Amino acid sequence: MKAITIQAIELHTVLLPYLTPFETSFGAETDKVAVLVELTTAAGAVGWGECSIELWPGYGQETAETARHVLSEFMAPALMGETIGDPREIRPLLRRFRGNHHARAGLEAAVWDAFATTNDMRLTDCFAQYAPAGQASEGRATVGVSIGIQPSLDATVDVVRQRLAQGYGRVKLKIKRGWDVEVARAVRAAFPDILLMLDANSDYGPADAEHLAQLDEFDLLMIEQPLAHDDIYQHGLLQKRLKTRVCLDESVKSASDLRIALQVGALGILNLKPARVGGFSECLEIYCICVEHDLPLWIGGMLETGVGRAANLAFAALPAVNLPSDISATDRYFAADISEPPFILSADSTLAVPDGAGIGVEVQRDRLEEAKRRWEENYPYGKVAPRK
Repeated sequence: MKAITIQAIELHTVLLPYLTPFETSFGAETDKVAVLVELTTAAGAVGWGECSIELWPGYGQETAETARHVLSEFMAPALMGETIGDPREIRPLLRRFRGNHHARAGLEAAVWDAFATTNDMRLTDCFAQYAPAGQASEGRATVGVSIGIQPSLDATVDVVRQRLAQGYGRVKLKIKRGWDVEVARAVRAAFPDILLMLDANSDYGPADAEHLAQLDEFDLLMIEQPLAHDDIYQHGLLQKRLKTRVCLDESVKSASDLRIALQVGALGILNLKPARVGGFSECLEIYCICVEHDLPLWIGGMLETGVGRAANLAFAALPAVNLPSDISATDRYFAADISEPPFILSADSTLAVPDGAGIGVEVQRDRLEEAKRRWEENYPYGKVAPRK
């Protein structure tokens, strides 16, 4: 494998409008914000990474402004001039900076992309080089669709019907207190045979265990992150009271967290988000644990632009990712993404990994500049009104 030497790093804060608002227990989002990392090597290869975040510190603690600050002032300077023979070398180079997983993941992703491009490899095949033996990329990933909270039960059923007609084979419904049992009942009654899961985004507490047990009757694939974002222990107690498998998301921020969760029986399925765990090097370590324990695994999303979507898809194409991932087609979220080609859903509910080297998509400079302008016009100096 050819090494790369990091010569330049440029940051781009972008804002893309969603086709429709996306509502969870955190509130409704109308736009995608991200900090895109453009890394250039001494040999002229370019790698792209995405710090996929939100306008508010909701899902995670970071925002566009905090990520850009940490990247520009600390993390990016620490990598300048470094020669990288293995992308996993980024972790020790950044170890002195604590937290900031989303920023770290975006920077590391740009290194992985530049490294794969330099070696004329698809990123998915590059990942496979560092996975356990026999883990060659399958070249495509089975995906599902995430449906935000709708204004009514009828509206929810209509949206599910629309997504099924588009070819999605697994449906995830966002739930919250007061919007859970009845919505599950309505959707299951309308579609008795679909692969269905619920995502609570930490909206419940230990005292809600009996209420959550009512969801067992709906033959769910899983219930995702019902309890606190930083909890593992109470999830273990809850799993003992539910027939439905608990899937952890926010609670697992490292390979160490996953080992603890397995030890206390806190999960039956893992949602792995590269942004949440600080990048693909940590993802590979977590992947090895899932292989070791035969733990069902899927790749979650942060409604990424094409840059982050391509990288997530490259990882989701590894064979131990054995449940449908949250990496929907481009037209699920954006009228025009920041990169080409778009991701198109196949009839078998899969997305194909692009054929090109690295992430396999090309950032469109005109769209990049428009998305940067939109950020600057809507949030001058990064000022964002607090969410009510």
